[in-house]
Amino acid sequence: MQPIGIRPTNDFAFKKTFGSPENKVSLISLLNAILTLPVPIVDVTIENPYNLQDFQNDKLSILDIRAVDQRGAIYDVEMQLSTHSGLVKRIVFYGCEVYAGQLKAGDDYSKLKPVYSICLLLGQLWDDSPKVHHAFRLEDRDSGRLLVDTLEIHTLELGWYNLLESDLETASLLDRWLYWLLHADQYDAQTLGSLFSQPEFQKATESIDRIAKKTEDKAMYDTREKAIRDQQWILNAARREGREEGREEGELFGKVRMLQSLLSLAQSTDEELQPKSRTELETIATELQAQLRKRMP
Repeated sequence: MQPIGIRPTNDFAFKKTFGSPENKVSLISLLNAILTLPVPIVDVTIENPYNLQDFQNDKLSILDIRAVDQRGAIYDVEMQLSTHSGLVKRIVFYGCEVYAGQLKAGDDYSKLKPVYSICLLLGQLWDDSPKVHHAFRLEDRDSGRLLVDTLEIHTLELGWYNLLESDLETASLLDRWLYWLLHADQYDAQTLGSLFSQPEFQKATESIDRIAKKTEDKAMYDTREKAIRDQQWILNAARREGREEGREEGELFGKVRMLQSLLSLAQSTDEELQPKSRTELETIATELQAQLRKRMP
């Protein structure tokens, strides 16, 4: 039998698998595996469910999944396909934005619910630690006192993950999910179903198998795969140019130029880019990426 051939870490496949209401048993299981809360999550409402038309209309800039549980706690899960110099600050900013975004003008602060921001990364954030899962909380550095029920940020660096199939039988639920995310595409549906027989895994496996068989889903998956490859090429080229230029802004200079090249535009010179702030350069790169996405089939 043929392997499924659909990578669950592809942002489209991830959103469809864990962001579809009919698959929320899979999302709940993944959240419980990552967070190991004192009281497990038993039900969630997905606030931004998967919608194919959003992908087709290119409405999604951040492909996160946001869910609320039975006590009102908010969970925001994102599959991050590449790492860059500002990623840690972006993760913190986005988690704080979700927390602060609960209140409207005049609301009481007591209405704020806990927020758990989860970022799964295909790459590695920190080269000095092979630890896969980091959990960050607001804690007093002397007493260890926690500001509970506020904000937690979790990162999972899949680039460090190396569990073998032979270890699955005794692996934790989190290890099993991470193995499934990284290797499900390499198995046919029947074999994958025998390795992961629990209902939450069966639902997830059925989801990626349907993507492989449904024409419009497979077309969108392939489009996202191409975009991922192009983005990684741009980042790698930008890093090379950044190292050659020997300055922090070099990576952004390179990214802008690579995007301009892909769009057949004249490449900006150092004299044109150097006066610009980092924020201005990031805005230019974002606008160029939007133009590039519009040209994709």
